[in-house]
Order: sequence, then C-alpha cells, then structure tokens
Amino acid sequence: MSNTVRVRVPAKVNLALSVGGTDTQGFHELATVFQAVSLGDEVTAEVARPGEFKLAFHGEGAAFLPVDDTNLAIRAAKLLARHAELDDVGVSLVIRKRIPVAGGMAGGSADAAAVLVACSALWGLGLTREELHPLAAELGSDVPFLLLGGTAIGTGRGEQLAPLMTSGTYHWTFALSHTGLSTPSVFKEFDRLSTPGQPAVADELVEALRAGDVPAVGAALSNDLEEAAISLQPTLAHTLRLGRDAGALGSIVSGSGPTCAFLAGSEAHSHEIAEALAVFSGVRAVRRAYGPVAGAQVMG
Repeated sequence: MSNTVRVRVPAKVNLALSVGGTDTQGFHELATVFQAVSLGDEVTAEVARPGEFKLAFHGEGAAFLPVDDTNLAIRAAKLLARHAELDDVGVSLVIRKRIPVAGGMAGGSADAAAVLVACSALWGLGLTREELHPLAAELGSDVPFLLLGGTAIGTGRGEQLAPLMTSGTYHWTFALSHTGLSTPSVFKEFDRLSTPGQPAVADELVEALRAGDVPAVGAALSNDLEEAAISLQPTLAHTLRLGRDAGALGSIVSGSGPTCAFLAGSEAHSHEIAEALAVFSGVRAVRRAYGPVAGAQVMG
C-alpha cells in the first residue's frame, strides 16, 4: 500500500445526446454516445490522519470550486470508505484541473471517478472498475463512464454503459465560454422548449464510429440540449458558426454546455479551427484533444 497515488482521468464529449421524459425520481431518460478525450485532470491522493478528508484544487477554475462535502471528490472518498467499512482511513486530495468547470465535459464526475480509483489503490482495496461501478453510479450519471473511458453508449440516466468498438482517432477542438451553465438549468430550459420523445442513438453514428468514417461521424453529431444551452447563452450560436466556417466536420454543444466541440479532419486541422475560434471575444480559451482514450488510470 503506497502513501501517494496519482490518477489521470479524461474529460468526455457527447457525440450524441438524446433526451426523453423524466422517471419517477425526476431524472430525464437519456440515450447518449460518450467519448473520452485526452483533455483531463490529475488527482493526487495521499494518506491522511484517520477521519481526515481534505481537498485542494489547482489550475482551471480552481478558485470557484468547493472543497467541502458538497464536492463530488470528497463524497467519492467518503462513500468508498463507508462501502469498504474503513473507519481508520483518511485522504488528502490535490486535483490539477484542465477540464472546464461547468462546461458540459463532466469535470466534477471525472474527479469523482479518479478519486474512487486513487483511494482504492491508496487504501489497498484493489477494487476493479466493475466493482467500483455501483459506487460511481450512486455519485452521478457520468461518473461510471469516466471509470470506463473509450467510447460507449449510455442509457438510463447515462450510467448504464455498453462499450462501443470504434476505429481511428478523433481530433477535437473545444471552445470554452466565459461563463458556465448549470446542468439543472439547461434541463429546465429543455423542458420549457421541447416535447421529449423516446431517446435513441442513431444507427448512422454507431456505424460511422465502427468504420472510422470521421466525416460521417461529424455529420451525425447531435444534442437535444443544444437549443436550450443556446437559449440560455446566445453567443454559443456564433461560436458554433465560426467553427463550421473554419471547416469543422461537425460542431456541437458538449453535453449541457456551454463548451462547444468541433470535430477536425486531422491534428493540423484542429489547429486551424482553434485559430479561427480564438479571435472571437465570446470564447474564453480554446483547447485541443483527441479520443478515444482510457478512463481513470493510476499513473506509473
């Protein structure tokens, strides 16, 4: 059992997000295609005094993030300790953020997944991803995918996963917004604007991913929450248009937004799209990444 464990965890982009009605607990039914991308956070977990759970952030949006029990990372550590019936453990967590905060790329969920993996190793539990999945699902709908990584179809609330075999590498450019969007507010706006049907993932997208047909994947990108995100943050429409004008093979609001994702034809093309987006005052920063990549992993 080590005194320090480091875990790298990816962000996610939703290549498709189909939103249905709500279940008995008020959660929307979803059908989505997740892809894990190389833009990610790094979590360092160190042994602390029994009962002591500490959290600190550095990097992207660090000053705006809570470090108490309202943060999913702390909740993940405490949930794992309770699950393993460990009352003599503690952990000090330091998270270096690169995933946008409140950007629709599951940064908080990614950190929770990383903490589950880190604390399992730190405390010598040796739990597999399959064994951690129920805990991840309890923490949030996106957390299980960030354990799994790769590309997967998510159903239910997004926590029921079916890995999807894909071909090739996908190069992405992400435009970050000056202000975030809360997921509940976007779903509330979706309910106001839309009449949801039965959520489903289009066969065209699945077939294109399996074939590695990047232009076809770009043409099949879809997000039922995009209209709601644009309604709440209208500048996103111009951001999406700029990326398309720069030749993006597909453009989409990532998840609940407001980060916009653009699929490029190559790494060099992703640079060109980034340059076109960087001049718009409505874009705070631009990031590039590729996918699919592995889920939360202990670093050697």
